[in-house]
Amino acid sequence: MNVRHHLFLFFFLYLCGFVIPLQAQTAKSNPFVVVLDAGHGGHDSGNRGNGYYEKHIALKVTKQIGKMLQKEGIKVIYTREDDRFIELNQRANIANKADADLFVSIHCDAFSNPKAYGAGTFVLGLHRNEDNFRIAQKENSVIFLEEDYETKYEGFDPNDPASVISLVLMQETYLDQSIIAASTIQKSFVRNLSRKDRTVKQAGFLVLRKTYMPSVLVELGFLTNAKEGAYLNSSKGQKEMSLALYRAIMNYKKTLASSLQKETVVNTPSNTDASKNEQQKAKTTDVIFRIQIAAGSKKIPLESFNFKGLSDLFRQKEGGLYRYFYGTARDFEAAKSLKETAKSKGYSSAFIVAFKDGKKVKLSSAILGN
Repeated sequence: MNVRHHLFLFFFLYLCGFVIPLQAQTAKSNPFVVVLDAGHGGHDSGNRGNGYYEKHIALKVTKQIGKMLQKEGIKVIYTREDDRFIELNQRANIANKADADLFVSIHCDAFSNPKAYGAGTFVLGLHRNEDNFRIAQKENSVIFLEEDYETKYEGFDPNDPASVISLVLMQETYLDQSIIAASTIQKSFVRNLSRKDRTVKQAGFLVLRKTYMPSVLVELGFLTNAKEGAYLNSSKGQKEMSLALYRAIMNYKKTLASSLQKETVVNTPSNTDASKNEQQKAKTTDVIFRIQIAAGSKKIPLESFNFKGLSDLFRQKEGGLYRYFYGTARDFEAAKSLKETAKSKGYSSAFIVAFKDGKKVKLSSAILGN
């Protein structure tokens, strides 16, 4: 087969949907979207350890990260770009409206012991110890500055550990990806800046409650520590922290792309004489297609309200993970329609999975009926 025939075959398969250039898709139709959330702002100064302003430091670091990411072709959206107050629910709404791939909320810590130091990363989860509850309590207390907060946050009380339980289920869908993102950020702090490793922790942060994507809250360090506070308030410290976070986000993006490529890549079929109808539909009735929408370490009830209104749900356990699927289709075209429905509900990383006799099979084999 000469070069012309190779090119013709490639474009034919591309138009039929069998050759999926993942990088081209990401760059053109689905840009990687990061929402950067500078904590506090306006009449909420954040903590004032040693006279510094958490809100100003968070904003400066956030904007530096954004500029570096934009140079890499990342679509960056800020919850605030100046010194203004943004309600916690609104920060999540901005991220959801943007259909973001990652939400990063940036803060500075404070503690009664001035010797406490180090950067930390958090994902939404139950308070595992008193320190985690203290940090979440400090950040969540911002709601007291909002009007009608009792109604907006459905009776949530930042001072009551029991209130945290209601926060966790919505983000459970994205917990594993959130932990990967948080771990990547924490490793970057340690590897690039030799910061104290405070490890990735789970805590009940309201700002992460209603985001429909992997979400992380970062505490850059303790303003109440004289040395660390001066570092975070300096141009040098802000530049170094921004660079470490930028590198971490880029590494997370690469990790995610690699994972998705393993799951979604469709091999070019060897039987090039198959008709388009045969290529688009499974030949056997025991092959079905489902849409994977999430994966997590905990078992979530298959109720529509837990999955943004989607029904026809299916759960399968693989190793230590539960994988969650939406819809059932007998042909590939119907499966693509289901995938678009899942994406419209906020599951931007949804992809098609084929099953035969209850077991996952290669997508290309299922489509060709091999």
